[in-house]
Amino acid sequence: MAVEKVALITAGGTGIAAATARRLAEDGFQVGILSSSGKGEALAQELGGVGVTGSSQCLADLGRLVDLAQARWGRVDVLINSTGHEPRAPLLSLADERWLQGTDTYLQSVIRPTRLVAPLMQAQRGGVIVNLSSAWAVDPSALFPTSALVRAGLASFTRIFIDSHSRHNIRMNNVLPGWIDTLPVWEERRTTVPLQRYGQAAEVAATIAFLASEGAGYINGQNLRVDGGLALAT
Repeated sequence: MAVEKVALITAGGTGIAAATARRLAEDGFQVGILSSSGKGEALAQELGGVGVTGSSQCLADLGRLVDLAQARWGRVDVLINSTGHEPRAPLLSLADERWLQGTDTYLQSVIRPTRLVAPLMQAQRGGVIVNLSSAWAVDPSALFPTSALVRAGLASFTRIFIDSHSRHNIRMNNVLPGWIDTLPVWEERRTTVPLQRYGQAAEVAATIAFLASEGAGYINGQNLRVDGGLALAT
């Protein structure tokens, strides 16, 4: 009997993460989705999977998703860590609590589910984790101060993680989208992209799906930009 491959997606109710859930289901994965809006739970039901309405900033909610997947399929092969968004403000006007919120949103919301899932993958002798980051993690912009700074730390976390977990055949990579059509289209931003267009959520989802596949088995610890060639901070 063929083993069912299982993928969990956090913050998966809308946008790139929802597109990724659909793509992975098309590729034959069973999916489990967490989102705070309830849209992720509805999407999971539509795709024949399991869903939890909750927050990736809540360890108990994440634990419910993992437990549901374990109860239904007995394994977790892929974890897609998506996150919410923090409000933006000029760099030095951000109060301490906003920096802490940014860290919780963009880094801890990756570390929490990884901490839950990595032991399961270790026991299975394999797994894939893909973190949804941002092109501005490596090309920082004042438009996104907490995101750019904290997600630069996510790149360091990824490097440290693979150094200690790759021997268990667990891979981790980051996908760094630029201007994607889940955002409002502004002409001045579109013209900064060499391809002269916003990317599509489905294109980012396809990249994530490839990193989750056996064909990407030797790609590990990378920060892969999906930004149409965007070269300069804007």
